Amino acid sequence: MQNLVEDFLQFLRHERGQSDNTARTYAALLGKFTAWAAKENLTDWKQVELRHLMSFLQYERERRLENEPPESARRLSGESVYLEIAALRAFYKFAENEKLLPQNPAENLSLPRRWKRLPKALTDQEIGKILALESPETPETLRERAILELAYASGLRLSELKNLRLEQLHLEAGFINVIGKGNKERVVPVGKKAVEALNRYLDAGRPKFITPKSPANVFLTKRGTPFAPVTLWLRIKNRVRRAGIERNITPHMLRHSFATHLLEHGADLRVIQELLGHANISTTEVYTHIAGNRLREIHKRFHPRA
Repeated sequence: MQNLVEDFLQFLRHERGQSDNTARTYAALLGKFTAWAAKENLTDWKQVELRHLMSFLQYERERRLENEPPESARRLSGESVYLEIAALRAFYKFAENEKLLPQNPAENLSLPRRWKRLPKALTDQEIGKILALESPETPETLRERAILELAYASGLRLSELKNLRLEQLHLEAGFINVIGKGNKERVVPVGKKAVEALNRYLDAGRPKFITPKSPANVFLTKRGTPFAPVTLWLRIKNRVRRAGIERNITPHMLRHSFATHLLEHGADLRVIQELLGHANISTTEVYTHIAGNRLREIHKRFHPRA
């Protein structure tokens, strides 16, 4: 069963151009099903019927989460179940199109309705604290400030920051080329403060990390290697903690802040879509809810008859 999953993952990477993160997510989700199937003595995808898929999903809804105490009542979230159904449907669609399986039992699995979660953004004051100059100035602090300035100035994803290369920088012209999801390229402007932070890092920080084997990645570890996603995010979290911000900051919050603050200051939604690299405007429209909430707060606070 795993061989067919591997074929599907290869299809995602090489024909659909999906990112490694997406492929890993699908691999993990389908791996849960194949592990369950093995316990049920299902050794071939041709044996799997709709009732098996339903039994698996019921098992997933009821099982106790890993690392939770036995008395815990926490179970898998609706969002996680949604992703598992989506992974099974995508896999079976691939197998059907490639004529690898005689039938597609997953086509009768309906996706549950998803609640749209409003992304959380940092306040202007929190952004100011995070981007403040640190003393003493070291190659590490220069690197972290350049990462944060660029993430907030251009709304890059964590993977885009990690993979950014020197040839993608056009700082004199004030923009960078970004390779996003599905290997789609977009041009993103970079603000003056971010340009200054990047130039300072490139002049006085990055040379300290370079080794003979270092690649052309902009951001390097102290060993001169590219960052792993988790390591890069830990560096950002440590900087946030040093800035005195207590609440939990997620990798996407700087990107959300970039989009939200642009919209609050009058940017067009289509422009924000282009800057974020969203394929569909509906993905970007979630920010209109945030801006609307902010406008209501301002109206209530300052309007004499609010």
